[in-house]
Amino acid sequence: MNRIVDRLLAALLLAIGMLCLTRVYFALDGEGAGDAFASARLAFFGAAGVFSALAALLFWAGLLPGRSKPGPAIPLFGRGAETQPGGRPRLRQLFAVVPFLAVLALVVDQLGPWSRQPQDARKSLTAEQPASSAPKDQDVASAPAPAPEALERPEQTAAPPPPQGANPGASAKSAQPPPPASPSEVALAPSVSPPEAAPAPAPPQTVAPLPQAPPPLPTQPDGHREPVVWLAVAPDGHSIMSASTDRTVKLWDIDGKRLIRTLGVHKDMARTALFLPDGARALTAGDDGEIVLRQLSDGTVLHVFSSGQNGGVNKLAISPDGKRAVSGHDTGRVIVWDIEKGSVLHVTPGHDWSISGVAVSPDGTRAVSGSIEGTLKLWDIGTGKQLRSWHGHERGPYGVVFMADGRHLITGSGDYTIKLWDLDTGREVRRLEGHSGTVYALALSADGKRLLSGSLDGTARLWDMETGSETALFDSRSGPVYAVAFAADGTVLTGGYDRTIWDWPAGGGAGVVLFAGAPE
Repeated sequence: MNRIVDRLLAALLLAIGMLCLTRVYFALDGEGAGDAFASARLAFFGAAGVFSALAALLFWAGLLPGRSKPGPAIPLFGRGAETQPGGRPRLRQLFAVVPFLAVLALVVDQLGPWSRQPQDARKSLTAEQPASSAPKDQDVASAPAPAPEALERPEQTAAPPPPQGANPGASAKSAQPPPPASPSEVALAPSVSPPEAAPAPAPPQTVAPLPQAPPPLPTQPDGHREPVVWLAVAPDGHSIMSASTDRTVKLWDIDGKRLIRTLGVHKDMARTALFLPDGARALTAGDDGEIVLRQLSDGTVLHVFSSGQNGGVNKLAISPDGKRAVSGHDTGRVIVWDIEKGSVLHVTPGHDWSISGVAVSPDGTRAVSGSIEGTLKLWDIGTGKQLRSWHGHERGPYGVVFMADGRHLITGSGDYTIKLWDLDTGREVRRLEGHSGTVYALALSADGKRLLSGSLDGTARLWDMETGSETALFDSRSGPVYAVAFAADGTVLTGGYDRTIWDWPAGGGAGVVLFAGAPE
C-alpha cells in the first residue's frame, strides 16, 4: 500500500515540476533579461522545478520511506527477525512540502500585477507597428496553384484578382506624411495661401460583367449519385460500363440512351469495370479488395477474386485474350490472376507506395504498374519477374496505356504531363504538355493515332500521336474529369465529378449529356 502511495505522490510531484519549468520557459520568451525581479522569479521557479523532479524520482524509487509500523508482540524468526528500517520521515516531509509551496508561489505569481505587464507591453508594440503590405509588383492572381489533392477530389483554383480600384501593393513609405520643411524653407515660403484648385471630374466607371454560370445539368433518377471514375466501351460498341464512387457499376445502352441495369454494387468505392473479349462477361473491382466476374445479361456473380491482406484494388487491366488480369493495390502489390481457373498466379512485392495505374501489353506477356510517387515497373506476366524499374514522373502516373507495337508506353501523371516511353531503354521519347491539373485517365484510339486524356483541371484533350500536338479541347465547366473513352463512332466519352457521362464530337465543340447523374 505504501508503495502505491509513493508512486502516486511521485506522479504529482513530477507534474508540479513540469509546471514550474513551463513557467520558466514562457517567462524567458516574454520578459526582459535586465529585470532583476523577473530574474529572481525565473531562478526560484527553475530551482523548484528541478527539486520537484528530483523528489518525484526519489519517491518513485522508494528511497524516502516513512516510519515503519510497530511489529507484532510475538517473536519473529527467519527473515521476519531482521532489523526493520526506521524510515526517513523528516526528509520525506521536506521533499513533499517544498513542491507544494512552489504551487502556491505559482498561483501568487499568476495573479500578481506584474504578470500582465509583459503582455500589455507586447500589445502596445504591436499596435504601434504599421500593417505590412504586399510587395509592389506582386499580382494576387499570379500565385502558384495548390498541388492536387486526393484522387477523387476536385482541385482548387486560383483566387480571383482583387478589384481594380484596390491598391494592395502600396508601400509603407508612401503612406507616411512628408517630412517637415527646414527653417530656411519656411522663411522663403509665401505668406499668401495658394488658390484652391477646382475638383477634377470623376473618371467614368466601367463595371466588368460577371462570368456566365454554366446552365444546370439534367438529372435522371437511375444515374450515378457520385462522381464517375471509370468508363469502358463494349467490344460491339453498343453499350458502355461506368464505375462510380457511389460503389455501383452500371451498364448503359448507347443506341437507346437508357440504363440497361445496375450491374453490381461493391462494398466500397468501385474503381474499374472492364468487358471481357467475349462481350458476355465483365470484371469489376473496387476499394473493397474484390475483383468480381459478372454475367452481363443479368448481373449474376460468377466468381469473386479476393485480394485479402493485399488491400483495395486501385486499378485493373485484362490481357487481350481475356485469360489473365493484373491488379494494382493500395499496399503497393501487383497481382496476376488466372481468370479461367479462378486462381492467383503471382503476387509481386511491387512498389513501396500505393499503385496508381496498371496496363497489359497487346501480346499479353508483359504488364506495367505505376505508383503514386512516380515509379514505373515492367513485369513479365508469365513468371512474375520484374524486367525494368524507373522513376518516370514527379507524381503518380494514373493513366497508363500501351501503344499497339508493345514497345512504347504512354503515361499521364500528377505532374500534369503525358509522356511516351521506349520500354526497351526506359527512355522518354516525347512529352505532351497542356493540362493544368493531374492527368487522371488516358485512352488510345483503335488505330493508335489519337490519344484522349482526362484531367482534374476539368478538361479532356485530344492529341495527335504522330506530331504530339493537341487537336481538340473538351470542357464541360462542371469539375474534374476522371474517365475517358472512345465510342465506336469515334466520338469522345467523358465522366467525372459532375456524375454525368458526356458525348463530345471528335473534332471538338460542345458536348451533350449522354447519361445524366441522379438528382442531388
